[in-house]
Amino acid sequence: MPKTLILTRHAKSSWDTPRMDDHDRPLNKRGRRSAEAIGDWLRARGLVPDEVLCSSARRTRETYERMRFDTPAEVTDTLYLVTANQILRELSGATGETVLLLGHSPGIGQLAAEILGDDPPAHPRFHDYPTGATLVVRFDVDSWDKLAWRSGDLVDFTVPRDLLEN
Repeated sequence: MPKTLILTRHAKSSWDTPRMDDHDRPLNKRGRRSAEAIGDWLRARGLVPDEVLCSSARRTRETYERMRFDTPAEVTDTLYLVTANQILRELSGATGETVLLLGHSPGIGQLAAEILGDDPPAHPRFHDYPTGATLVVRFDVDSWDKLAWRSGDLVDFTVPRDLLEN
């Protein structure tokens, strides 16, 4: 059975408290709305994760909470500010059929660019992978540890601005 990856960068975070530790920054108002819109967009496409891998940073945890899925999240420090290679290693231990992975730039955008087998989406914001960017990719593998670079098939891509302007 093919595997589906939902790759989401955390929604927009607040910089209201400049001395706050980066790991502890919450979402701002726009980020909260954006996370809800991404969750709605995924549900409308029948994309409900059966496994969730989430960075331990407050903004990624809040993004997932605002997406309003019932699947318990595996919150881990190993997804906080890491490279695409490190994200792929973490993903190789997944067991679900549809995995939602929430992380940070630049690693998550690098992974998105390198995991697709064909050309990336023609979306003008794909290459900078802004906050809330969400890529859906399907893989013809029966186990996540068989993932390889350039092996995914594009299903869809969006950013919150596309969803909130409608």
